Amino acid sequence: MPAIALLAALLAIGFEQLIEWRYGTIGVIGLFLLAVGVKAKNPTCAGIGAAVLAVQVAGPSA
Repeated sequence: MPAIALLAALLAIGFEQLIEWRYGTIGVIGLFLLAVGVKAKNPTCAGIGAAVLAVQVAGPSA
């Protein structure tokens, strides 16, 4: 059991670092809002987080 928890924690930290490296601090904030919204069953918070991530992923249209 501790090995699975450790692996899950490492995976979560790695994913967060990937988001921060790729999309910056705003991407981490969007991911945080999305996670908190889903965990708290708050559609407003989750929607704002999803919108922030969508804007970051879409990026500037050049």
